[in-house]
Amino acid sequence: METLESHFHNWFGVLFFVALYSVVLLFIPFYKKMDKKPARTYIAFLIAFAFEMHGVPFSMYVISWIAGKNLPEGILWGHTLVSSIGFTGMYINIGCAVAALFLILNGWYNIYKKYWSKETGKGSLVKKGVYRYIRHPQYTGLLLLSLGMMVEWATMPMLILYPVMAGMYVRLAKREENDMLAEFGHEYEEYMKTTKMFIPFIV
Repeated sequence: METLESHFHNWFGVLFFVALYSVVLLFIPFYKKMDKKPARTYIAFLIAFAFEMHGVPFSMYVISWIAGKNLPEGILWGHTLVSSIGFTGMYINIGCAVAALFLILNGWYNIYKKYWSKETGKGSLVKKGVYRYIRHPQYTGLLLLSLGMMVEWATMPMLILYPVMAGMYVRLAKREENDMLAEFGHEYEEYMKTTKMFIPFIV
């Protein structure tokens, strides 16, 4: 039978999950220094996720001590919200991960083929694949992946870091769009009128 002692202090598990979820950063653009801060925040989010899921649930201990309650029932199975929504959080996380990987990989394939692999000034504006519907599919994917983790394993550090990370990627996306306007001009303006930034038909 699983116990708190057997579930936590699994440092291999901590490293494994940080490494696993960090792989997606290989498919996110890093052609400017401003890209690095949001990526570091994402790494911090991953560490908070993995450390409290397999290392030491520090924030849960603190909150439980303040509230005078025991740790959440689902902590042993990695589902802090299990008493409220059952295993729905796990299914939402899986769905978010699948959708996120599609957005990130499809976005990477199309933009690499038409833009990154070209010489400076010879890349074309990418409007195919998922770029037909949103202008920043990789950032949407990254935030969707993070949201899924948080739904399944909600902790205070993650709840604090998520809006910070989301704000950073929104600002980064706007800066990149200024670069695209400078490079493609009217063509990009027209593209912006027919697509949304992050969520198709919404925003």
